[in-house]
Amino acid sequence: MIENFKRYLIEQGYSEFTPSGNPSTVYDYVQRIKKICDRKNITVKILAENINFYVDKYGPVGSESEFGKRSHSAFINALRRFENFLK
Repeated sequence: MIENFKRYLIEQGYSEFTPSGNPSTVYDYVQRIKKICDRKNITVKILAENINFYVDKYGPVGSESEFGKRSHSAFINALRRFENFLK
């Protein structure tokens, strides 16, 4: 599922690499999805099955909103892109 998410992000126009060749947004979002799964001790499949719950939880008023806002809101943004991918 993660590889399909990665392809989806690339198809949506997100950068896989920076001009200097370093990993970019696609890599970052994939890693943040994995980090949330590790943090909650769940699989990507479980995250996908409960995506609305996790988007709310890490969103602006959720119980994990502070974590969601880390790194310029990269965690919640990754969750939202994952949610769009699942639709």
